[in-house]
Amino acid sequence: MEYRRRTYRELVKGKGMVSFPVSLKDSDLLISVDSESFSRELKEKSLSVLSGIRSDLENYIVGDEEFQWTLIPHQLLPGAPRVARLMAVAALRAGVGPMAAVAGAFAELVGRGLHSDIQEIIVENGGDIYFKTRHPIITGIFAGESPLSGRVGLRFSPRMNGCGVCTSSATVGPSLSLGCTDAAIVVSHNAALADAVASTLGNLVHREKDITPALEKVLEIRGIQGAVVILGDKLGALGDVELVPL
Repeated sequence: MEYRRRTYRELVKGKGMVSFPVSLKDSDLLISVDSESFSRELKEKSLSVLSGIRSDLENYIVGDEEFQWTLIPHQLLPGAPRVARLMAVAALRAGVGPMAAVAGAFAELVGRGLHSDIQEIIVENGGDIYFKTRHPIITGIFAGESPLSGRVGLRFSPRMNGCGVCTSSATVGPSLSLGCTDAAIVVSHNAALADAVASTLGNLVHREKDITPALEKVLEIRGIQGAVVILGDKLGALGDVELVPL
């Protein structure tokens, strides 16, 4: 796999954390753990957990190809694995296809798969984050060519433990967006849901006047704690989010 420097990874800051990459096929994760929990064995287990999740989803899609391509909520076949169920439930709440939740689902499942071995963890997967920490963390917002990109971030206290922070963008990255946002960020204790709803939020915003109604709409979805939109030099935020300058 060709390596691409992920500049947004420099925008995630946790106190006293050791970071290491974990890659498999097109999954490219950066995992950060507290220094006391870090070990070579943890790196090996991280890859094993990721491999198991990928295998479960790939094997399921062989028998349910529509799951991978549909842009609307999808009815699962009997016996679907945990990762597919997590994605499908998130997609149903958000009104999008299940693959809109894949990065967040992988981040959370890898993080939870390592909980027994660590005290603190941050898993970043393509700009989508799952974290469980004892200290506050700050995640910068990468918003492409927006003048606000890298200049504003979100601060999370330990009370937000086991939380997902996911981003959709029409101007950054390969993911499909039907809107025009430079960054649509959603916070939830369910990272798959945050990922799916970030897609919904991004799809709803085409111009400045869409920002407030779109934020209000996604905050009505059960399980969403907060959301942020960046569109050019405009920023909107709603819910339980703490914006900080960088």
